[in-house]
Amino acid sequence: QVQLVESGGDLVQPGGSLRLSCAASGNFFRNHIMNWYRQAPEKQREWVASITQLGHTNYADAVKGRFTISRDTVENTGYLQMNSLKPEDTGIYYCNVIDTWGQGTQVAVSS
Repeated sequence: QVQLVESGGDLVQPGGSLRLSCAASGNFFRNHIMNWYRQAPEKQREWVASITQLGHTNYADAVKGRFTISRDTVENTGYLQMNSLKPEDTGIYYCNVIDTWGQGTQVAVSS
């Protein structure tokens, strides 16, 4: 079974940038859709972005134009580049493939 490990979360000021990483234990990104989700304090987990096996991407309206999802099928690592961060982007970010989730990485946007 695939294992996913996220990293890259941090405290950043509004307007700043972060790049999250999702390391997979196997070559799963080549054959499956990879998703990023996030969960803000006291809110439900919400979908953020997806990338298909062919590299097609989709984004939630709240992050469109600011976030970029990508993956390296050689390194078995997925990424979420986050620019122009806002306080409402604060939350735990999770990587997902099929029914497997990572442990999450914390992003805090605050001045």
